[in-house]
Amino acid sequence: MEVWVVRESAAFRLPPSRLALDPADVIQLQHDGREVEFRLTSIADTEARGIEAIRQDREVYDLPPGAARPATLAAPVVWGAPEVVLLDLPQISEDQPAHRPLVAAHATPWPGTLVSDLWLGPPSRFDHGNELWLDLWTGTLESVTDLALFGGANAIAIESTPGTWEIVQAGTAELVAPSRYRLTRLLRGQRGTEGAMGNPTPAGARVVVLDTALASLPIREADLNLPWNWRVGPAARSVSDASYAALAFMPGGRGLLPFAPVHVVQPWRQGRAPGDLAIRWTRRSRALVADAWEQVEVPLGEDSEAYEVEILEGSAVKRTLASTTTSALYTTAQQTADWGAPPGPGDTLALRIFQLSARLGRGTPAAVTLQF
Repeated sequence: MEVWVVRESAAFRLPPSRLALDPADVIQLQHDGREVEFRLTSIADTEARGIEAIRQDREVYDLPPGAARPATLAAPVVWGAPEVVLLDLPQISEDQPAHRPLVAAHATPWPGTLVSDLWLGPPSRFDHGNELWLDLWTGTLESVTDLALFGGANAIAIESTPGTWEIVQAGTAELVAPSRYRLTRLLRGQRGTEGAMGNPTPAGARVVVLDTALASLPIREADLNLPWNWRVGPAARSVSDASYAALAFMPGGRGLLPFAPVHVVQPWRQGRAPGDLAIRWTRRSRALVADAWEQVEVPLGEDSEAYEVEILEGSAVKRTLASTTTSALYTTAQQTADWGAPPGPGDTLALRIFQLSARLGRGTPAAVTLQF
């Protein structure tokens, strides 16, 4: 304001009778119908007194009325150790590097928990059989359109077992009580987490809203699968302060692992020899752009295409087949070596199919049991 006021200046001459005026004196100058204050900045005494002055406004220096002083003193801020959640999740946004886990911290107790058990549900389509009841003490949820839902809205992570998280989205969010929500029109096992569904996920399980409040851990890809000790606390305190929580966590690079294959086709006896079984499936892509509907084929997302198929007897692995395409041949000779004879009508064959990552190896398996 002072700079704005002093942009006006004046220069004039006074007779020697005005000897009482000195630099820094303030005068009132009537000019062009206005009466304004000017502060003298310099005086040159010759035949007449040469005066230079700049505009002044006393109100510029008057402080505005201050706020009323509080009747009570503010309570001191007491820092306690936070509850910290480290989530090794698939990549959920383009601005998050795929290999970096996410971190969420909050005061104890944790602000989001399941109110009741959440049972298994169908992946890749709407789950109309389950309702998700959730206590959320900070933040809000609201119903969204299907278009917004398919764009990633209303995404939450639910800890089905310690360290294992299912990503769920909800199209309808109903506030039924203070901080309590009933979520329906669910999309389960999003971003390849269908294998993390609990049977059931118990009431009290922790819930994290996947929004911009989450931060990614600043680690390099070379740091994956190394044991780390982490300390999380208020930035205003030293990391050695008691207000910091300490925990061990080894990032596994979940965002770099291939998703489980889908649509395993009932094999038929076709191959190089009669009785060979051709096992076929459809691959998925962990790339975020794979959700675009206009593309003919989803991107591979890996350095090269490779798969392993495990032939199971109970929990034991009888044989592992390798393939570089979305099919594998289980020959008659291999069937006979494993079972004594090829499977016949009424028999079953249990399989696990993995897509391979050149960086981290096997991705999430697709487990199926084939009926002959």
